[in-house]
Amino acid sequence: MRSKFKTVTEPKPPQQPASVGESLPYGVQLAAAWAWRVVIIIVALALLVLALVELREIVIPVLVAIVLSALLVPFRDVLMRRLRFPRWAAITTAELGVIAAVGLLLYLVITQVTAGFGGIRDRALGALDSFSSWLETSFHVGGDQLSGMVDQVWQALQANAGSILPSVLSAGSTIGHILVGVLLALFTTLFILIDGNRIWAWVVRLFPKRARPALDGAGRSGWGTLQSFVKVQILVAVIDAVGIAGGAALLGVPFAIPIGVLVFLGSFVPVVGAVVTGAFAVAVALIYNGWIIAIVMLAVVLLVQQFEGHVLQPLIMGSAVKVHPLAVILAVAGGSMLAGIPGAFFAVPVVAVLNSAISFIASGRWRTP
Repeated sequence: MRSKFKTVTEPKPPQQPASVGESLPYGVQLAAAWAWRVVIIIVALALLVLALVELREIVIPVLVAIVLSALLVPFRDVLMRRLRFPRWAAITTAELGVIAAVGLLLYLVITQVTAGFGGIRDRALGALDSFSSWLETSFHVGGDQLSGMVDQVWQALQANAGSILPSVLSAGSTIGHILVGVLLALFTTLFILIDGNRIWAWVVRLFPKRARPALDGAGRSGWGTLQSFVKVQILVAVIDAVGIAGGAALLGVPFAIPIGVLVFLGSFVPVVGAVVTGAFAVAVALIYNGWIIAIVMLAVVLLVQQFEGHVLQPLIMGSAVKVHPLAVILAVAGGSMLAGIPGAFFAVPVVAVLNSAISFIASGRWRTP
């Protein structure tokens, strides 16, 4: 029997409107999720770079010590394993050896230049007289006018002595900072040679246990890449020195050996090192051999520097550190824009080490015992 009463259905509650996030397309949600994470990463990197810039007087010597240690650690190991040196003797030989090598090269340059200083002075005075005669003949600028120009320059220097003195004091302070940095780099190198493994183990222990295998393997992979970089950098410096010194010898320019030594040492300082050593070679050629040979010497210097910048650095350096040549060029340009000469010097090793470390972590080899 059917009921005479109709079933009363309760009204459905009104549906809640969808949230703004749920109403957006999936692509927009994914882009937004990535966007704020990328912003946080960029801010963190900016803060890290700012901290490094503020602490540059400590960071740069430490980085120099790490690069120097990448050269000296294999030498120390060879002395200990092949020649059976005690550990302390191997470390002392490696540390003092690099100091003695650099000092010997500088001594060779100083002695040869000092021995020929009288000739350089006489040649420079003769070149100045020839230049004065050329000005007088070509532009009718006499000796009295040149003397007047020199007097004007001297008066300008005296008038601006108050502003020049702070610059001189600043230069002296910079030299003091450089000497402190050199000592700090040498001490840091010494401690890395003595106890580098324990220092790295202490750094690894600062991270969570699950991250330690990956971090340790990545660091060791980057260390091997850094050693390859140092060896190739020395090879590039030798090629630069042989090229410019050989060109000077073929052109009959004196002081070819000091020029080669200066080019070798200057190759480790990007931009400024090449400019200073190249200018020295051209100046010697101008004083001793005339302006024609000086122009040819300038062409040789530019040719060697272009060969280094566009062939040696991208190809040899790129293949050794397993970084694409374009990445090498961009790294040097970006490093020089961010931090000047130190940035240009450390750009390639930093990029190479990061590339090797990230590749190791991405490969998953650290999961294997």
